[in-house]
Amino acid sequence: MRIRIKICCISSIKEANTAIELGADAIGLVAKMPSGPGPIPDVLIKQIVHSVPPLIGTFLLTSETSADEIIKHHHRTQTNTIQIVDLLSKGTYSQIKEALPSVKIVQVIHVIDSKSVDLAIRLSESVDALLLDSGNPNLKIKELGGTGRVHNWTLSKQIRDNSKCPIILAGGLTPENVIQAIEEVQSFAIDVCSGVRTNGLLDKEKLSGFVKYALNSN
Repeated sequence: MRIRIKICCISSIKEANTAIELGADAIGLVAKMPSGPGPIPDVLIKQIVHSVPPLIGTFLLTSETSADEIIKHHHRTQTNTIQIVDLLSKGTYSQIKEALPSVKIVQVIHVIDSKSVDLAIRLSESVDALLLDSGNPNLKIKELGGTGRVHNWTLSKQIRDNSKCPIILAGGLTPENVIQAIEEVQSFAIDVCSGVRTNGLLDKEKLSGFVKYALNSN
């Protein structure tokens, strides 16, 4: 089965079209965040979602931690997937699924240490996929993605081997390291933001190389 490719930090309809034309299976749309690149207004996220052809994944990256607020955030943007970049502090995944039965839930795990592995394995029973990233939610100003850093893929592989749901690998992926990342972790999908950008803009040459190397790794 070929690797699935998600291009994150999409900032316009034009970028969405470029990503899809060059091979993206899904796009990431970053809402308000405490830090990191690419946040856009909810109204623009909704516009991009409505421009995307069928069968393309549209991921809302939300920093909301209450189930009620996540549900409200989805209603404002209407993506087909919710990517929760922090941990739920109020409510449950079941509550979100009951309110939004056709929407997939992806929980981000910031891979730091063995505690991250234990957390991921536990939460994998409750969501549709886990996205393994390189942020640090323990900092005073939380890092919840888009760091451009690679984390410890050995820990990611442990999660992959024990998870009850599919794994999406993120964090510092580039055209230069994507083949190694796929071989070491064997994730269902990969996710890239800064690794295919130049001066903050989506770079067709980098993206083309990234997609080519990723697909040739299978």
